[in-house]
Amino acid sequence: MAAFDVVVIGAGPGGYPAAIRAAQLGASVAVVEKEALGGTCLNWGCIPTKTLIASSELFARIKSAASMGLCVENASFDYAAMSDRKDQVVQKLRNGVKQLLKANGVTVFPGSASFQSRNRIQIDAEGGEQIVLNAGKTIIATGTTSAMPGFLPRHERVVESRGFLGLRQLPASTLVLGAGVIGCEFACMLAQLGVRVTMVELLEDIIAVVDVDVRRELRRHMEKTLGIRILTGVTLEDITADDRSVRGRAGQESLEADLLLVALGRKPATQPLKLENAGLIPNDRGFLDVDAYGRTHVATVYAVGDITGGPLLAHLATSQGLVAAENACGRYLHKNETVVPNCIFTSPEIGTVGLGEHEAQQQGRKIKTGKYLMGALGKALAIGEPVGFVKWVADAETNQLLGAHAIGPHATDIIAEAAVAIRAELTAAELAHTVHAHPTLAEAWMEAAHVVIGEPIHSAPPRKS
Repeated sequence: MAAFDVVVIGAGPGGYPAAIRAAQLGASVAVVEKEALGGTCLNWGCIPTKTLIASSELFARIKSAASMGLCVENASFDYAAMSDRKDQVVQKLRNGVKQLLKANGVTVFPGSASFQSRNRIQIDAEGGEQIVLNAGKTIIATGTTSAMPGFLPRHERVVESRGFLGLRQLPASTLVLGAGVIGCEFACMLAQLGVRVTMVELLEDIIAVVDVDVRRELRRHMEKTLGIRILTGVTLEDITADDRSVRGRAGQESLEADLLLVALGRKPATQPLKLENAGLIPNDRGFLDVDAYGRTHVATVYAVGDITGGPLLAHLATSQGLVAAENACGRYLHKNETVVPNCIFTSPEIGTVGLGEHEAQQQGRKIKTGKYLMGALGKALAIGEPVGFVKWVADAETNQLLGAHAIGPHATDIIAEAAVAIRAELTAAELAHTVHAHPTLAEAWMEAAHVVIGEPIHSAPPRKS
């Protein structure tokens, strides 16, 4: 029986960084991965979807080239070639993870892991071979899988996000069930490539987790600019699928499309682990509860990433993985980060971090806000992308920055500055007085901070009472 100081189950964005960090701290480390290094994010999530989205955004820009004084005739795309490029990007990054693990002396075991006891891990490898590892500490990083409720027909025309990424040809029309982050990202990508898209969402609005002003702006753009039909506050019922199409009923309306893309969230991947053998009990939602240090209620077992039920974000999983590795190796007690940006690759992009306006009000906080429109920003106009805004949420008395929200060009990039500012507990005045390069998109944060403190420079002054 092989013995390791740390055994990591799952080599996704939470698991493989945890393994590398533990090895850097001198531990003997093993990683068990049942599918592909990099996990869902690299292979069937963040990376392949954003690669396809980059192609669809470029195609949409080409189609609007005339507005920039450019002449592009008969623009077209080859979706099979786009899919090939997606696979090439994934393979390159997957090979990079393999090399990083090897360079840091981490032993990789392909196969499915389960607990025999809290310190003994069984690996069921290909060909029926079984390997048992003795683990000083274990870090669970198995992530989540797409939710496919039982009421949905099992048919090739009914797919979740992973199934969709395997397509080599686009449908002419698509029904999207669920208007959360995943559903909206795919809907925007499809619409930019000319697919007729109809979305059905049980809740009253799309992407309920973001600021209401941001939701309003995104929905307006999706409906009016991209031509996406969005039905909210209704369920999709009586769903059937055959070789011709997928059909369903939303309220009193019958809907039909070539494909149904199911985007109803994700569920924890815990079942194969035999958690009970380690004394682990998932919570009512099926996730593993952890404390601020990544520890489960079993002393030698840690959990990181989506399996813990927090925000399902790859970068949060990585941060948690590094913290768990350091704590498992006894370096010092290091807490998980609480300021976590969220990036959504819709059209336009969204970036958010910290408190939303409604969330702050629910907490009883007295707040003030400052907003600056991208349409008033020189760089946004110069690049032909004047849609959206940035918005600060600040404490009404101290002006400390509590939250930031961006929708517009490169919102997923510029949100990084806001995350640093909030983590550093900066005030709006400190941000406003920080010189920002011109012309850039990041200037919007400075301008919005000036609005918070009542000293706008490039927007209308506040009304005098």
